[in-house]
Amino acid sequence: MLTPRFGYLLGSLLCAASALGEPTAYVGAKLIPITGDPIPEGILVVEDGRITAIGSTTDVSIPINATQVDVTGKTIMPGLVDSHSHIGGWPGFNADNSEPIQPGLRALDGIDARDATIQRAQAGGITTANLMPGSGHLISGQTVYAKLRDTNTVEGMLITLPDGRMAGGVKMANGTNALKQAKYAKFPGSRAKSAALVREAFIAAQEYQKKIAAAGDDPEKLPARDLGLETLGEILAGRRTIQHHTHRHDDILTVLRLKREFGFNVVLQHVSDGWKVADEIAAAGVACSLIVLDSPGSKLEARDVAWRTGAVLEKAGVLVGFHTDDYITDSRFFLRTAALAVRGGMTREGALKALTLNNAKILELDDRIGSLEPGKDADFIILNGDPLSVYTVVEQTFIEGQQVFDLTAPDDHLFAVGGLGASAPTQPYLCCYTTQIDFAHNH
Repeated sequence: MLTPRFGYLLGSLLCAASALGEPTAYVGAKLIPITGDPIPEGILVVEDGRITAIGSTTDVSIPINATQVDVTGKTIMPGLVDSHSHIGGWPGFNADNSEPIQPGLRALDGIDARDATIQRAQAGGITTANLMPGSGHLISGQTVYAKLRDTNTVEGMLITLPDGRMAGGVKMANGTNALKQAKYAKFPGSRAKSAALVREAFIAAQEYQKKIAAAGDDPEKLPARDLGLETLGEILAGRRTIQHHTHRHDDILTVLRLKREFGFNVVLQHVSDGWKVADEIAAAGVACSLIVLDSPGSKLEARDVAWRTGAVLEKAGVLVGFHTDDYITDSRFFLRTAALAVRGGMTREGALKALTLNNAKILELDDRIGSLEPGKDADFIILNGDPLSVYTVVEQTFIEGQQVFDLTAPDDHLFAVGGLGASAPTQPYLCCYTTQIDFAHNH
């Protein structure tokens, strides 16, 4: 068994070896590749940020120049993919009440890559996340599909698509979140008005695209540039997917109705009532990203949320992923979501896919992440037990072969277990620092 100090030093040496481009072979762990059966005692070979080989100890030849890491007794699976998160220190998700429809807003401009929530997600084994603006608007803005790398700037977290674009979708919402903003001008007061405003926005985008096409090569005929209509045009052209917050079964059906009208790609987020309209969702060919709560409650429209939703949707043939909606579910406990879904009747294989490969498909990144396969990014986690056990913890997290979390490192351990200083990096320098509780006791 590794001592904390030795484990921390070993992790540092492995990071250095990986940085030099030398192969590293992780030997002896149970491997859960997701795309195939578990391998009881396997070998995972990583080089230059990619997986180069995976298989049993009798099937894989370890490169002669590889650093070998004995992980006997551990479990290795792909890094977790969170298809709906609010980590990154974005202040005031729903604070901008100037417009109910704001597709020109970019989550990119509000994310703090140094925020402690990033490290907390790494401690939970999350390697890729869909970072979203909030749900208080009918169209909240552009999301960011991010690798949770250790970086000083948000640019270091971005995923670049083959055509050079930044990977991301667009957040939309219906139901009570936007209706609660009805006291502000322009916000709707009913579900029907909400849908009408969205229709108007997409019709305006269609007209905008027609004007651009009619202008041809004549810049004088181009309409004035409109960032919001440009974004909606990308949706209509299939270049962005809508990530749609929706809970009640009637709200879910409204989203499917709009999909039929405008032909956009959409993922249904939350779907508390998804079990009520599973056949309709399946017929529409739409994926769902579920939040599975251990303590149901909160808003009235989510009163019928059920652990069996994942099982019902899986049986209907729907592509199912999971998300944290962090802080709703703490990123450190993302694995528990799959365990609760299995308790509700979902298959073990389906639940593990919902944490990894299915979410990669939801983000259209499954050619790079979501499973342990040669050629894919070396995003993986090392666990001390079965991923669905409440006793299991993430010991190490790797993104593109680089270790970003090590439970034996004191700073990382603090993020994993919480406590004073876990989210306040300047605390040691504040001589008179005190909590509100301390203040109340002392004054």
